[in-house]
Amino acid sequence: MPEQLSLLLPVWAGDRPDFLTEAFRSSVEEQTRRPDQVVIVRDGPVPAALGSRIAELAATSPVPVDVVALERNVGLGPALDAGLAACRHSVVARMDADDISLPHRFAVQMPIMESGVDIVGSGLLEFGADRGDIVGMRTPPIDPADIRARARFAVPFNHPTVVYRRELVRSVGGYTDFALMEDYLLWAKLILAGARVANVAEPLVKYRVGEGAYARRGGLRQLRAEVAIQRRFKLIGFTTWPQFARNVLVRGGYRVVPERIRRMAYRTVIATYKG
Repeated sequence: MPEQLSLLLPVWAGDRPDFLTEAFRSSVEEQTRRPDQVVIVRDGPVPAALGSRIAELAATSPVPVDVVALERNVGLGPALDAGLAACRHSVVARMDADDISLPHRFAVQMPIMESGVDIVGSGLLEFGADRGDIVGMRTPPIDPADIRARARFAVPFNHPTVVYRRELVRSVGGYTDFALMEDYLLWAKLILAGARVANVAEPLVKYRVGEGAYARRGGLRQLRAEVAIQRRFKLIGFTTWPQFARNVLVRGGYRVVPERIRRMAYRTVIATYKG
């Protein structure tokens, strides 16, 4: 039976109005199967131009739009939790304010959800200066057993591509305020709760890679976040002591190597597109 879909799209002061317009239109107007509701979370005050663009998109949208306006910037996790509370439908799709959904994204993902799955992600294409400048591709694990196994070492879903069941996400506590790793923690909690997981290898989202992407994946802040998430995984029983030690060594080491080595490792292992 067809299910209805809410699209959850957070926006903050650093987002560009033109990128937001592309993201919104690609995920709503250009979809062969449109969402039934859009929830835009304004995470704190935004510049006037961005605020006007949000209002314009909401006013001209072909589907209902609810804008959740937070008084202060609370960060991605809490902002998404606030947006989930405003979603009216049981199935929710994630979208970022600077990415692009391919036109058949929801036409592919929704039948999978309707088959009884709790969360489905997809592959994604990384792009640079414009949507035609493809610089990488991320292909997630497809088999449910492989998804669960990979999650003990690496993020098993591409966050901007996921569609999931709202009540299951809320039943495990939602995203919470776990900066930089809020999505990874949520996937672990869902898997521990017995979520029925799926991925589509086909890229259904184009992910914008801005300047400084590799620098942001490293540094002391990222290292601290990495160690913190690994400690949480061990605490909740998601990983074993050997897995904890491996992850801190390998994943923690990735955060502190020189940027050129991090770029090389990322391109070799994760972003497999060769042009």
